[in-house]
Amino acid sequence: MGSCNNNKKSVLLANPITQVASMPYALYLSLQGKYFVGATDELEFGNGKSAWAGLFNPNNSGVNLHVYSWQVSNTGKSAIRAQIWFNSQPSGNAIRVTTVIPGNTALCPPPKPKIGLFEAINVINEPLGGKKAFVRRALPDVTVGDEEVGKFIFPPGGSFLIFLSNPETPNQSAAATVDYTWWEEKIIC
Repeated sequence: MGSCNNNKKSVLLANPITQVASMPYALYLSLQGKYFVGATDELEFGNGKSAWAGLFNPNNSGVNLHVYSWQVSNTGKSAIRAQIWFNSQPSGNAIRVTTVIPGNTALCPPPKPKIGLFEAINVINEPLGGKKAFVRRALPDVTVGDEEVGKFIFPPGGSFLIFLSNPETPNQSAAATVDYTWWEEKIIC
C-alpha cells in the first residue's frame, strides 16, 4: 500500500508532463492531479419522495468545473427518472459525499478537489432556478449515463445536479447510485 512519506517535506516541481496527440485527455489531466472521481452510496427514495446528487463549485473556488462523465445505476425495483439540472438550487438536507478521490493516486500529497459532491434523500420539491437540461429513464438493474468529456463547464457558484424520482410508480420505493468524474481547471484572469 503506497502512501506519502510524512517525514520528508513535500516538494512541488513544475509539471514536466507534455500532452501528445496520442494521449487521452483524461490521462493528461489525471497526470496533472486535476481529475477526480466520486460516487454516492445507494440513495433510497420513492413513496412520494425524491433524491439527488450533484457537483457544486463553491463561489471562491478559483476553478471551473468540467464534467467528464456521469452515470446513474438503478439498484431498485422501480423504473426511475434522472433529471439533469444546470446551476440549480436543490431542496433537502444536503450531505457531503466523502468517497471522492483523485484519479492519480500516485501524487504525493494527493490533490484535493475544490468541487464538492453532495447528495440528499427524502426530498419533496424539484430544484429551484437553473435549467433542466435533459432527462433519462432507467429500468431496474439498468445504468444510464454519458461521457461528456468536459463540454459541460460550470464557473464558481455553478452546479451539475442529477435529480432522481420514480413518477411511474410514485407509491413504491426506489434506489440508485450516482457516479461522477470531472476535472478542475484553474481560472486565470
